[in-house]
Amino acid sequence: MPSVMWKELTAEDLRAKVAANAIVVLPVASMEQHGPHLPVGVDTFLVEAVCKGGAEIAVKDVPVVVAPTLWCGMAEHHMAFGGTFTFDIPTYMAVLSAFLTSIKRHGFKRVFIVNGHGGNIAAMNAFLPDFTRETGLLLYGTTYFDMSRDDLAPLLEDQKQVHHACEVETSLMMVVAPDTVKHDRLGEAFGMLNGDPRKAFPASRFLSFKEITPSGVIGDARRANKDKGEKILKVCAEGLAKTLCDEEMWS
Repeated sequence: MPSVMWKELTAEDLRAKVAANAIVVLPVASMEQHGPHLPVGVDTFLVEAVCKGGAEIAVKDVPVVVAPTLWCGMAEHHMAFGGTFTFDIPTYMAVLSAFLTSIKRHGFKRVFIVNGHGGNIAAMNAFLPDFTRETGLLLYGTTYFDMSRDDLAPLLEDQKQVHHACEVETSLMMVVAPDTVKHDRLGEAFGMLNGDPRKAFPASRFLSFKEITPSGVIGDARRANKDKGEKILKVCAEGLAKTLCDEEMWS
């Protein structure tokens, strides 16, 4: 099967994707601390793996191509740990706008932004009206683990959704980039198991992750294993593929 990855195709291949009215999947992620046991590239590794897997399923029924992953996002809350890159709001908006404009200029009409980092969600949702107006694209945005939330929950032991450097992300990394996981540090890889201090009051404030979880982890990575990761990756890829193949959504 020909590659679904933009970076592996020729310009001629991509012109053929335009002619076929392919959906462009645009993964967006982050480069940030993920506790003592995982590399800073977790979100980038995982969203690209899910997008590739989902596109490889969907391409049997709908033309699709996965654009290069935007590896930097909104990660100010992780900066105190080191190892993190972050945009401010104007820069993030400008970079995403440039990506979408490039896609539009090549003739693509349908774009699905697939996010892999919780800190990007609010900004991405705020940007969508302007991006849609400015580009004229049929444009959607989602976070990959939200598309499969109900199917993920039964696979997990101590949580019902994705947290941070947790049971889910650690299990996935054991499949996607196993050599980067420090198994000897898993015993330290847990945090904020007794509730979220950010929800203690009926108002919002900014807190660094270092103030709420000294380990940099939310959840319990000690529950992670490769078998669980394989099941989670399959569920997430299938959730994306189902969305890409929704004819009513993309008509």
